[in-house]
Amino acid sequence: MKPPFEQVVEIHGATVLRVCRAVLGPRPESEDAWSETFLAALRAYPGLPPDANVQAWLVTIAHRKALDAVRAAGRRAVPVADVPERHSTIGIVRDRDDALWRALAALPERQRLTVAYHHVAGLPFREVAEILGGTPEAARRASSDGIRALRSALGGARPASTVPAPPTAKGTP
Repeated sequence: MKPPFEQVVEIHGATVLRVCRAVLGPRPESEDAWSETFLAALRAYPGLPPDANVQAWLVTIAHRKALDAVRAAGRRAVPVADVPERHSTIGIVRDRDDALWRALAALPERQRLTVAYHHVAGLPFREVAEILGGTPEAARRASSDGIRALRSALGGARPASTVPAPPTAKGTP
């Protein structure tokens, strides 16, 4: 029996937000993608099979909504009267977080998304490969290359991220 949708949001909401932020960065667009993910999921939830992996399903929806936001931003011109003289720090919590987000954003797209889906959302490489296309081995390699690049960019240290470890559920592969 499927849990009520409110419980699905409570259980998986943080994971979906972390995925949206990993793809879009710590900007308001990531929260918009989170909202759009759950609106789309709410419409489709009644038809979801009871044995479906809800987390993987939600991460797939979040992935698509985040990519939609990236594409929409690329089509939208933002007029400004004057060019700002300094970089905006809106949404940046700390310098360490800023460095982590910059390093993550600098990764090639496949590495960035694989790191986000596997290390942030906690999906196994098999499911990451299904979302992005390709094989689990290719996803594992992209993740490894991405983590190596992040360590290099952050001075070789393992970053103490503000992102909590993903929850583990019984019976999850």
